Amino acid sequence: MKIGGVQVTGPSEEVLVLPREPEPIVFRAVAVPDMEEFHKLCPEPKPTGKWVKGEFVPDEDSPDYKVALLNYNMKRLAWMVVQTLKPSEIEWDSVKEDKPQTWIKWETDLRSAGLTQVEVNRVTQLVMDANSLNEDKLIKAREVFLRGRVQASDASCSQDSEQASTPSGEPAAVSA
Repeated sequence: MKIGGVQVTGPSEEVLVLPREPEPIVFRAVAVPDMEEFHKLCPEPKPTGKWVKGEFVPDEDSPDYKVALLNYNMKRLAWMVVQTLKPSEIEWDSVKEDKPQTWIKWETDLRSAGLTQVEVNRVTQLVMDANSLNEDKLIKAREVFLRGRVQASDASCSQDSEQASTPSGEPAAVSA
């Protein structure tokens, strides 16, 4: 698909390079396009409730429901982290992609591998940046777009070659 003549491609990649010896550690992050796969693996919990006058009334204040919802949201964030970091080719120790209960161990795995809390925080920010469209990204894209329009405008207003003759048919004066 094209929009305004521009081919639409997948999400862009964000990169974080952590300085380490003998070589830096590189994290690559690509946005998760949608949560459909997550919802298949981990359906949202439904509150219990009771029937009142023939109508079901959910008990959203139930302590069990609140705990289930908290666990669901933790898994949702963890799944997004693991999926976003797939291009980094991380060999997780505890995280198993097909086991939702392991996803929340992503941070523990990174810490166990030797990353500091500050480095883990930078990885978390990388994931958030990859999955968001902040004002800085929009400004940068707008500047690139407008710069391209100015360059195209300048190119169409300038003459690329010397004129061979004047409109009257007389040879043009040669400039040195």
